[in-house]
Amino acid sequence: MNADPNPTLETGVRESLNAMRDTGPEPLLDYVEFKLRRSDVAVSEDDIITLTTVPQLNDLTRRAMHLALATWDAKSGTEWADGTAEWSADRRKRIYELLELSDGARKQLDKAFPSASKMDTMIVDPEKWEPWFDDNRRAGHDFYWRSYRGVLERKGWDAEAIATLDRSTNEIVSRLADPSAEVGYQTKGLVVGHVQSGKTANFTGIVAKAIDAGYRLIIVLTGTIELLRAQTQRRLDMELVGEENILDGTDRTDLESIREIDYIGTNDSDWRDGKFLRHGIDVHSTPEVPSIKRLTTVGKDYRKLRLGRDVLDFRRTGELRNPAKSVFDSENIHSVDVRLAVMKKNTTALRNLLHDLRNIRADGREIPVLIIDDEADQASVNTANPRSKSLLAVDARKRSTINNLIAEMLGVMPRAQYVGYTATPFANVFISPDDSEDLFPKDFLVSLEPSREYMGGRDFHDLFDELDGEAKADPGISNEAAFVRALRADGDADPLAERAEILAALDAFVLSGAIKKWREAQDSRFSYRHHTMLVHESSRTVEHSQLAATFRSVWTEASYSSPAGLARLRSLFEADFRPVHDSREEWADLPIPASFDSLKPHIGATVDAITVDSDPVVIVNGTSDSDYNQMDFQTRPYWRIMIGGAKLSRGFTVEGLTVTYYRRRATAADTMMQMGRWFGYRPGFKDLVRLYIGREVVDGRGKTYDLYGAFTSIIEDEEEFRAQLRKFSELTEDGKPVVRPIHVPPLVFQQLPWLKPTGANKMYNAELRFEGEGGVVKDFNAHAYREDGSRNRTHFSAVQGWLERLSAPVEFTGVNRTRYNARTTLLSTDEVLEALTRFELFSRDQLLPTIRMIEKAREEGTLVDWALVVPWLDTSYHREVSGTVVSLVERRRRPDRPGFPGSERRHRAALEVITQSPTPDAPAGDSALGLSSSTRGALLLTFPIDPEVLPGERNDDGSGRAAAARVKRGAWPNPLTSESVATLFSLAMPYKSAPRGRVGFSVRRADMPNDAIVDAD
Repeated sequence: MNADPNPTLETGVRESLNAMRDTGPEPLLDYVEFKLRRSDVAVSEDDIITLTTVPQLNDLTRRAMHLALATWDAKSGTEWADGTAEWSADRRKRIYELLELSDGARKQLDKAFPSASKMDTMIVDPEKWEPWFDDNRRAGHDFYWRSYRGVLERKGWDAEAIATLDRSTNEIVSRLADPSAEVGYQTKGLVVGHVQSGKTANFTGIVAKAIDAGYRLIIVLTGTIELLRAQTQRRLDMELVGEENILDGTDRTDLESIREIDYIGTNDSDWRDGKFLRHGIDVHSTPEVPSIKRLTTVGKDYRKLRLGRDVLDFRRTGELRNPAKSVFDSENIHSVDVRLAVMKKNTTALRNLLHDLRNIRADGREIPVLIIDDEADQASVNTANPRSKSLLAVDARKRSTINNLIAEMLGVMPRAQYVGYTATPFANVFISPDDSEDLFPKDFLVSLEPSREYMGGRDFHDLFDELDGEAKADPGISNEAAFVRALRADGDADPLAERAEILAALDAFVLSGAIKKWREAQDSRFSYRHHTMLVHESSRTVEHSQLAATFRSVWTEASYSSPAGLARLRSLFEADFRPVHDSREEWADLPIPASFDSLKPHIGATVDAITVDSDPVVIVNGTSDSDYNQMDFQTRPYWRIMIGGAKLSRGFTVEGLTVTYYRRRATAADTMMQMGRWFGYRPGFKDLVRLYIGREVVDGRGKTYDLYGAFTSIIEDEEEFRAQLRKFSELTEDGKPVVRPIHVPPLVFQQLPWLKPTGANKMYNAELRFEGEGGVVKDFNAHAYREDGSRNRTHFSAVQGWLERLSAPVEFTGVNRTRYNARTTLLSTDEVLEALTRFELFSRDQLLPTIRMIEKAREEGTLVDWALVVPWLDTSYHREVSGTVVSLVERRRRPDRPGFPGSERRHRAALEVITQSPTPDAPAGDSALGLSSSTRGALLLTFPIDPEVLPGERNDDGSGRAAAARVKRGAWPNPLTSESVATLFSLAMPYKSAPRGRVGFSVRRADMPNDAIVDAD
């Protein structure tokens, strides 16, 4: 029914699109004319297209068209789509046909709303699953999903992001068991997001649709700290549960009756201002719409219900329509209220819930339950190795505590579905598939793609590429130049230098705050309620206090109202913030002052906001003198410098985070990645974000770490992991998955020897067997330490015979049309394998998966021979090594990890062309084309000088291992012994041998022999 008795054309178009969005496209002009029912309003297709393609991105009618198209683009399994694939050109063509639009209108809409979306990756197990969550099921019960979707629309979510979330949550819920099925079963899945990328939004959508579908007990397990639990509880209450459920049928104006409600007692400003979701109906008396009863509140985790246990009992008098039937029966399920518990992974809380579940009248076997495990790699994973000798001697069935309690919960409730969420999945993929009680994601594994507004590892690092000096300094090209500022001072050795770096970070915090206030004053589109700086240097609370004192002292000396303070900010604006902003077109819609003078009035307002509580610093940890309980983003604007450790390092969202000062090291990649709170959504201030990070952090033993380089390595490893998931998610010709989730776990990489993927106690399962990707160059440069040079001698002797067979130098082409000379020859696969088996890298088994991959490709006939490429520089680089003339390169061992830097892009391009990669980096020239073959691999050899350590030198880690000395080319001896020359190689398999990548590994399963191989092609 039209709420407007006399709608305008714009209103009619908007209402028509909103009405069609969930049912599917229909003739648009006819629908609008029907909606208007007014003879005085002329309607034409041109008018509709003009209204829906206005340049103002937040225009309501334009958003209605964008949301409709994005929803239809993403729709799966619907009849009107006529078999077209989601987000495809055929799907968009089908939409336009149903809308009955002209070619001209179609072109205009395509230009305004291009159909392009990164799809989430899903790997599923088809063995035990029947489709049930179809369009008809969703259309019949979608109250809470529609409410949540409305929240996201009002928050200004991008239309494609909402449509992608809709599709992703449909896919995940459809993989759960049908809650009203006569025969229930459990499913277990894992959803892999990115740090601070919107996992909560995804699982909130899952919870909304699960409630609509019939799940009646929702348990959300957060991390291990109350701060995160309370934040998650509040967000679910505000965006999904809604005011009517929180008030539990009580009138909002009845202050006496509602005074005990958590948001009244905490004086929550969003509650006070009516910003919590309002459903607009009485959920307690509306048929087919269940009310939600909260078993936890923003201030209280789960406690034993005792006499109030009936709150959890699904067989209370009057709740079931037919008490003679099960709770899950279709006659009962939609009349039963939902119970929601948001809980820490805490033994007391979990035992309390288990106690109550075992003592209610309802049978656990009849209750459809959904368990969402946020931060699923923390506490949930079993760390008790069943193969441990000490454990075998005591109790082979022993499990770590939280893992055991979750397993008990699944045992008490056989219809429970378990969905883990994490941004760092390495611990979860090492769970044993054999352990039926554990949480291995046997049914599905999903990798979420963040929206374009997300700032993650790809935004802060220049991944998989080595920029030259000029490009590395250009913020328009280099992410490091744009966002990252180095911290190099050792506070113990040079406290003044450390204070100078702190001052630089504080200046950036004040200046970025002033720019935010200037933007607010210039344009009503911009609003910055929170503006924060995060300081993370240690996990020790005593050091937090010391660091806070230092920051307070530097803040006082900064004197932002003085000429000196303003001069520093002016210099920072002109040398950093203004040129960085101007370097990228993507920030053109973010205004920036023409000069620093325009910012002056806003400097004082920024300082006032930061010192509103007389102290710019807040310590966030568990000590009694911490401001932990006062840190509250809900009650008021928050402009502070936050110093902490564990409380701020996992899951918790630091609102308005703009400047980060980070100097803390960890020994596990997933732990370190979780500390990257600077990742996330930065609406309206992406250009202002700055990361001050330690590049020379010294530990207690004098070892130096480059934390930014460590994050680069972690992110590259993670990108490779996600790339594999994307490959595995492909379907075969008969529509079945290439692999099942049970075959995915071991694919985890590690670059830095001191930084394991996850804790050692979580890495006792799975062994990588073989892996490779056709046409993709892989460097094997992580050589072991030089020591006495004997490995260098062995490696050189393995390839020396090849060098005698090299051709005369020929010309190759690299990236940007650069040219270089190289000598070549052809090798048999047997020769290459024999040589590779003689190489000893830092990790003894690093080469083994590739060798096995080569052997497999040889057996299949897709790999016959190899083209060897040896770059050949001018004669000043030539030296005789063990009787053979070699062209050396100037490349030193890395100071922070074993081995050498990777190969050059221009050299890699030749290997890609030779192996017939469909997307080579560069043409690579006629020489590479002449060597190209569909069954030929490519091998690159380079020889850096690697002399014995000079007297008195020590390796950078202080271990005393022999390290490469810095020797200038003019001083290179001639001849050289092979002990003083490293042999580096890179290789690429023929594209034909593994066009989508191939991964094989042994799976420790009781029903398979230890050497069984799972082949993923």
